[in-house]
Amino acid sequence: MIKQDMDELEEKSTFVIREAVSKFRDVAALWSMGKDSTTMLALARKAFLGKVPFPVIHIDNGIDFPETYQFREELAKRWKLDLIVAESEIKPEMSGFSCCGENKTVALKKVMAEYGFDALIVSIRRDEHGVRAKERTISPRDKDFKWNYKDQPAELWGDYSSKLDEKGHVRVHPLLDFNEIDVWNYIKQEKIPINPLYYSRAGRRYRSLGCTHCTSSIKSEAKNVDDIIRELEVTKTEERSGRDMDKEKLYVMERLRALGYM
Repeated sequence: MIKQDMDELEEKSTFVIREAVSKFRDVAALWSMGKDSTTMLALARKAFLGKVPFPVIHIDNGIDFPETYQFREELAKRWKLDLIVAESEIKPEMSGFSCCGENKTVALKKVMAEYGFDALIVSIRRDEHGVRAKERTISPRDKDFKWNYKDQPAELWGDYSSKLDEKGHVRVHPLLDFNEIDVWNYIKQEKIPINPLYYSRAGRRYRSLGCTHCTSSIKSEAKNVDDIIRELEVTKTEERSGRDMDKEKLYVMERLRALGYM
């Protein structure tokens, strides 16, 4: 993996976050307690003098790892986060994974409607998945959360904020240009607290975090951030190889993304 300039990435990401807060009426962010969304919140704190100036939403299906829930409570208290927990049902849906996908989108729709958010900050990266590579830094969704990935308008802050569908919203992606090793280098540089599941225990750790039903651990002896960075410098295994949904055909993920999946 190519290591990018941390100062440049930080500057670009904090600019995107500041612009989102400035241009939109009611902004929120999705927080899964994973490394990327936690890094995004750390960038928001840096952009706004140590405070996250918007609510953070956890879409909770009730089957996340115990360590994840503990990390959520501890960091929300330490960083004084305005935490909104939205419960997601577990039932069969189009992807075949009842814990995620469309079910989480339904829960997100409910919380977005309840609070009236018109912009949602999400911590996806282009290098994670082929479908996510099609995203832009600012991306409009209609009232049904649909994303037209085949016909995306120019990235103009003023255009999105003034012409947004009354019941639609905008997705904001400040980490798009980061890659996996960039995230870990930034975590190391800024000493960002991280979910302990990323660290090896008994020769295994989680490289990408979901819930207990669709996430598998990998063989690893990486017990700290430096170990993880060294591991990533030589690995040929894809980051999300332990995420069962991502093993499905590309078109399933593409359909889910088009329908509003995170």
